[in-house]
Amino acid sequence: MRIGELAGRTNVSERSLRYYETQGLLAADRTPGGHRDYPEAAVDRVVRIQELYAAGLHSDRIRQLLPCMRDQDGGPSATATPRLVADLTEERARIDRMIADLKRSRDTLDDVIEAARGT
Repeated sequence: MRIGELAGRTNVSERSLRYYETQGLLAADRTPGGHRDYPEAAVDRVVRIQELYAAGLHSDRIRQLLPCMRDQDGGPSATATPRLVADLTEERARIDRMIADLKRSRDTLDDVIEAARGT
């Protein structure tokens, strides 16, 4: 599929898809005319990339992680290294800290809302 179709199916800009390609996160064949031609599996790959970015991972970490994940279901493959597992465990701990910080902020907002309502 062409880049415009992939962008439409994943709701990701063509510019982002080109960026993913330059970062080694996404690959495309080229038509004789030089246009990108993505396989059907690229849809799942782009969704996975978006999920990982949303979790706060950067492109270098995502590039390390993607070979260790199956695109269709996001499940793990057998190619994870002990170093990658350790790095990802650190990433998970960072996300847990962010969640805890967000919960504290939400609790503070709840207190302010209650006070403002006079309850």
